[in-house]
Formats: sequence, C-alpha cells, structure tokens
Amino acid sequence: MVRSKAPTKKQQKRGVDFKKIKRKIGRKLPPPKNATNTEIKSKAIVLPEQSVASDKLGLAVSRKGLTLKELLQQSSHHNTKVRRDALTGIKELLLKNPAELRLYKLAIIEKLRERISDEDKVVRETIFQLFKSVIIPGCKEDNQGPSVSLMMAYIFNAMTHLAIDVRLMAFKFFDLLVQQFPSSFSLYTEKILQNYKDILRRNQFNLEDKGKLKSVLAGLVRCLLLLPCNKGEIESRENNNATQELPNIYELGLPNEFTGSLVLIKKLRELMPVLVNCFLECVPLVLNMTLLDGQSFDCMLHILHSIDLSVRFLVNEIDKSKQDRRFPIKSYEGPDMTMLGQEFISDLLKKLFDVFPLSPRHHLSEKDDDRYFILNVVIAKIFLQSIERIKPPSVLLEKFLDFVENMLSGKIGNTSGSVKAFQERHLVSLLPFIPKVISKVANNWKYLLLQAFTKVFQDCNPESSLKMSCLSAIEEMLIPLKSVLVLDASDPEMLSFLIMWIRELPLLLMLLGDRHPSCSKVVLQLLLRLGQCSPWNPTIEQEFEKTQFSLQEFYSKTLDDGSICYGPFVKLPRDCQDVSVVSLYYFSSLNRHMLKSIASSCLYSDLNSSTLIRILEVLDSAYRAGHIQIADFISFIITLLSKFRVSPGKNLYSSSVYGEKISNSGTFKAVTKLSCTCLSSMGDESLLLRLMEKLIIEQISLKPPLDNVCAMLRILTFLDSKPTKLSEQSITGLSNILLGYLVDVTFCVQEDEDESTAFIHRSTSYYYLLPVIILFDRSHKLLKVAFKMMESLIAENASSTCNSMQYAKDRSSRIKAIVSFLSLLYKDAKFQHLLSSCKAEIESILQNMLLLESSEYITMTIPERNMIQGACDQLRILTSAVGNGNLTN
Repeated sequence: MVRSKAPTKKQQKRGVDFKKIKRKIGRKLPPPKNATNTEIKSKAIVLPEQSVASDKLGLAVSRKGLTLKELLQQSSHHNTKVRRDALTGIKELLLKNPAELRLYKLAIIEKLRERISDEDKVVRETIFQLFKSVIIPGCKEDNQGPSVSLMMAYIFNAMTHLAIDVRLMAFKFFDLLVQQFPSSFSLYTEKILQNYKDILRRNQFNLEDKGKLKSVLAGLVRCLLLLPCNKGEIESRENNNATQELPNIYELGLPNEFTGSLVLIKKLRELMPVLVNCFLECVPLVLNMTLLDGQSFDCMLHILHSIDLSVRFLVNEIDKSKQDRRFPIKSYEGPDMTMLGQEFISDLLKKLFDVFPLSPRHHLSEKDDDRYFILNVVIAKIFLQSIERIKPPSVLLEKFLDFVENMLSGKIGNTSGSVKAFQERHLVSLLPFIPKVISKVANNWKYLLLQAFTKVFQDCNPESSLKMSCLSAIEEMLIPLKSVLVLDASDPEMLSFLIMWIRELPLLLMLLGDRHPSCSKVVLQLLLRLGQCSPWNPTIEQEFEKTQFSLQEFYSKTLDDGSICYGPFVKLPRDCQDVSVVSLYYFSSLNRHMLKSIASSCLYSDLNSSTLIRILEVLDSAYRAGHIQIADFISFIITLLSKFRVSPGKNLYSSSVYGEKISNSGTFKAVTKLSCTCLSSMGDESLLLRLMEKLIIEQISLKPPLDNVCAMLRILTFLDSKPTKLSEQSITGLSNILLGYLVDVTFCVQEDEDESTAFIHRSTSYYYLLPVIILFDRSHKLLKVAFKMMESLIAENASSTCNSMQYAKDRSSRIKAIVSFLSLLYKDAKFQHLLSSCKAEIESILQNMLLLESSEYITMTIPERNMIQGACDQLRILTSAVGNGNLTN
C-alpha cells in the first residue's frame, strides 16, 4: 500500500519594515533615490575646419609647402630620406627666396652645420653643394667672422671622425671656406696644419683612393699659398685673429707677427717630413706604371707644390731672423725644436733630391713625358730656392745645373707643337732663381747659363710672361743689390751679355707699342733703374746713354714731308708716361735730337695735360743738373710754345668757326707760365732776351694761331724790362705784327651784352692783350708806330696792312676792333697815360673814321654804316675825355 505524502506546512507571511539588499563585493553603490542629477547633456556644434595653408600665408615655402623652419627641423630627422628631401627643399626655397638667407643666415648655418659629419654620403654631399652654391656666396657681402666661427667647430670635429669619408668631407668644407674667406686659414693655422699632417701620416690612402688624396692635397696647397712667402712681405698672420691668441702673446711679450711666424715654423717643420715621405712612397709605384694616370700625377704635383711653398716660407724666415737680431728664432723654439737652418732643410730634402730627375722605367707617351718633366721642374725649383741653405755637393749641383741649362736651351721637354708656349708655361717658375745661381756657380757654368738665358730672352714673345720674368732677372743681375754685383763687368764675356740686354730694351718698347701697357711699364721701370744706378757703373752708364738714339722713335719721329709720326709714348697710360718721363732726368747729356722727339710728342692733341707739365718740370730739373745745354732747352721751349695747338672752344674763338671742342687753353696757359719759371732759373734775363728775341719774332712772323703769339709775347715781356731792351730790329719787326694781333684778338673776343658772361669776355681779352699793352708801355716808339698804322688801316688804301691779320678782314670789323682796344685802355687807369701820350694820333684816327663815314665813293651796307657811326660816336667821347684830361673813371 502506497504511503501517502505528509501535507507541507504553509509558511506564515510576516510584514517587513525595511528590505535588506545584499551587495556584492567590488560593486559600485548605486546613488540614493533622493540624489540630485547634476549631469548636463548637450548636442555638439559642428564647424568646418580651417585650412593648414592659411597658417603659412605670407611665408616662403618649398615645392612641398614646407616652411624654412619645418625644413630645418627635418634636416636632423632620424630617417635618411627625410634628411635628403629636407636639404633639397632648403636649397630650392633659398634659391627662390634669397631674402630668407639674408634674414636667417646664422640660424641656417647653426642648424645645417650638424650635417657635416652625417653618416649618409648623399646627405654630406648635398649639404656641401648647398653651402657651396647658395649659403656661402650669400654670405660674402656680410661680416664673415660669425659665419666662419659657427662652422669651424663642427669642421674640426669631423676632421677627427673615425670614418675616413667624413674626415675627407671636413677637409672639403674647410677648402671651400678658404676659397671664399682666405682669412680662415690665418685664424686656425695651427689646428689645420696639424689635421693635414695627421691624415697624410696615417697612410689611409690606397692606390684606389688617389682621388681622395688629391682633394686633400689640393686644399693644403691652397692654404700654403696664403703664406707670406715673398721677402719684405712678411705680415702678421694673427692680425685678423680674435682674442684667442692674445693672452699667449702678452705672456711671451713678443710682437703678434713674430708669434704667428713661430706657430707656422713649428707646424711646417712637422708637416714637411710627412710630405717628403708621402712623395717618396709614390715614386716607386709611379715609376713602375706603364701609364702615368692623371690622378697620380696630380697627387705628386700637389705634394711637390706643398713642399715648395713650405721651403720658401722657411727660407724667408731664416733670412728675416738674420736681419732682425732682436728675436732670433732659436730663443723661442723650446727644447724640442732643433735649430732652423741649413741642417734641417738639407737633411730633409736630401732624400727628395736623390730621386731627381724622375725617369720612368717604361717607354711612355709624349704626354706622360711632359708630366715627368713638370715634376722635375718643381723639384729643380725647390733645389734652386734652397741652394744657399743646403750647400749641395758638386755632383748634386752639376745634376741640377745641367737640367736647368738644358731646359733653357730647349733640349728637354716637349719638342712637338709650340715649344715656346711649353717653355713659357714652365720656365717662368725657374727664371727668378737664375741670378742667384749665376752668382754662386763657377765661370764655365755662368757662361753656359747666361748664353741659354739670353737666347730665351731674345726668342720669346714681347708681351709674354716669360719675357717679363726675363726682365725681372736682368734687373737683378744688372742692378747691384746691397753693393753686390751678380755680373763682373770687367769680364769681357759677362760684359757682352750686359750690353746685349740693355740694347734690347728700346727695341722691345717699340715692339710692345701701346697695346700692352703693363709690359711696357716693366721695361720703362728697368730703364729708370738703370739710369738711377748708372753713375756707379761706367759700363751701364755708357750703354744707358746710347739708348737715347733708339728711344727717339718711342716718343715721335718727323717724316720727310715734315709731318709727325707719334710713337707709343703718347697713347700709353699715365703711369707708364710718368716712368718714362722721370727716366729722362738720368741721361747725363740729353742730345738735341732726343729733345726734338720729346717736343714733338708734346704736340699730340690728346696728350694728358699732367704729362705735358711733368715733361717740362723734369727737363727743367735736368737742365739745372747740367744734363741739357741752354741752347737746346731754349729751342725746346720755343718749339713747344710756337707749335702747340689750342682747341679753345668758347674761350677765344667762335665755336661756329672751330667747332665744338674741349678747350685745352688752360693747359697751354699753365705751360706758358711754367716756361717763364724755367727761363727765370737760367740766369741773366737780359742775356736771355738777347739770345731769344730774334728767334721769338721769327716765329711770330710766321703767323701762328693767336694763342701761340700770346705765349711768345708773354715770354718777351717776361724777359724785357722798362724801358725796353729790345733791339731796333726787333721793334721794327714787332710793329708789323702787333697791330694785326690786337685787332684779331679784339675781333675774336666780342663784347657780350649779357652781364653773366661779360666779365669772362673782358678777362679773356685782357689776358691776350696785356703783353701788347706792356710792350707799348715800355717802348714809346712802338706805341707811336702802332697808332700810325691804325690811321692807315682805316684809310682806303690800307689793304697792304691787312696782311698781318688772320680774322678781321673787312673794314667795319677792323674799325670796331680798334675802337674796342682804345676803350679797353681808357677803362683801365693803369694804361690811360698811353692815350694821353697819343692825343694827336687818336684825333687822326677819328678824322679818318669820319671821312670814311661821309664818303660817297665807298659802298657800304646799312649795318656797316651804322656800326661805323656808332664807333665814331664812341671814339668821339673818348677823344673828348683825352683832350680835356678827364681820364679818371
């Protein structure tokens, strides 16, 4: 039987006051039911975004829209491609907007200098080209100091980089700075030479790296070319330096110049052995080559040039230290530096000279032979400039002398093509050492070298640099330096060369003409130096005097028909003319043919006025020194004053007659005044007058232009005195000349009603008529004759009197000119007494004019008759004043 379930008990419901809520741990409690909701809800307002381009409005941007600031920031990006693109963009932006470089130059350099030692080769090359083509050219006009100093710290840092390519780029950057700012080398000399020494000494270049070695050596040569290597030209190497070196200078108590030289000496002595070893390492490799490639040749040539420049500086420093005993180099070198002198240079260069001459072991092309020849020339140059220091053994000396003699004779070198061009290109570097070599070698070598040298001098082109170098060497051999003669004039063989050189100089001047003034100046300066030193050498003096005959055509030449053919002198520049003129003083006896040639050259219309004055001054000095005869100098002055042609323009003649020309009357007036000064130094003026009066009157009677007549009349009045000392014959000759002269002058200088120009006309008239008035004042007879001739000039039968006139040909013009002259005397109180002494003559002149006016037989136009009537009225007033004695204005 199934057991029935027990009935479940029903739970009793009870009431609950608060419901208990179970909370899980970690859950946030809900807010209470009575909490205030503080949440704010709103809808978003959507606005269109602004364009990024609007922020760059007005700013310079690149092709990709980047500003300079953004590009500079990207130039240091970690990504290589970004850096490359940034540098390209900067170049593009700066080329398109040059103002950006001017405004932000220092900021650009400060940021981009970091890329000098960049790891990427393309970035380094790009930054180099950017500086080379854009940034540095844009800095040339500004202050260079800040730009250079900003870059140098990073360049020096790159020079010590572990990567060889980075170091090479650093040297390229510095070479770029030196090319644009040469002072960069003097500011950092010590560090730069030290870095060059380090990179060359570590043998980091293989045969495949000759291109890299070449770039380094080329930069070194460029730096060494900035050394003050010429004697007498040693200047301070630290003048442009900032205050970095000043404390050391003050501590030593030495001049800035000397301290800079010591730094150079020390570093060059450390650098030279490295260069010599570097060259010697290249020699066996190159000699074994079947072909001398261009890069190997360039590397060896740069090394030799570097050695050459260093030796030149050191040799000059030795000479300088010997001259200045106050600061001997030895005293400040320190314990680690050996004495700078013969031992150092001799020991160092001995290895170099042992491989001379370089000769390949294989037969090479003519081009390669020429390259070896060039290398041998540079080695020979190093030897010749150090010959006084090394005291070479005879075997070594013979080897180099033989090379030089063969080179001068053209026995070695390029024999195909233009031999002269090849010699000129390479001989120029050796010729400056020829005088020194000749002074040191035996007589047999002297003759051989001089013979070869003379052949080169005679055969080369007149305007070539080789000819100029020959002239410089000749000057050194002819002109004694410190009383030491290179050539012994007592030796007949040596004397023949000396004579040959001097006689070539005038011929060379004619060959040069006026087309090569710089070359002509070199020749003229040599002639001047010969003249200055000739008193101490009879042979030079004798040959110098003989050059007068050859030099005549250099100034001018008179042809058979009497015309003048002007020489090169008149068209050379002023500086060449000055040198030529000064050299005239040193001729102990200037002959009359030479003076005639010089006088003719003075007549050249376009000759500089200063040159003309200078010629007269130098000749006056030569006369006072006894180098010119008095008769010859007087003849020169008369020729100059009588034949000089004035183009007066508006000063005297009408421009309608003579055309518009630039007046040189002021020059001629200065020449006239200076001629009077020269004559005053000759002695007794009355004696000079006796010598010159006939010559002057003969020249005046030839009817030269009025300016020339005026000049010669002024010479007469300068030498004459009151009462006149002129002879009766001279007075008679002048009486036939003066009336025509004063009428022509008065006619040409017409009075102007314009008050602004009236004073100029009166002054001009007074200048030309003053010598006539002075002669009238000194000779009463001459005055009377002149007034009598005025009477006859107005008369009808006066045609014969008109022959002395050149311009006033018609009767009315002559009458007006005479009245104007008399009015000029009347207006000047100093000369009114001349009118008083000729009352009767003036009244006769008036009567003749009145008769002419009233004559019915003479045909005159109405303007002519009116002009004569006005002249009569003017003269009537003047006659009345003279008759009444009322002559005071």
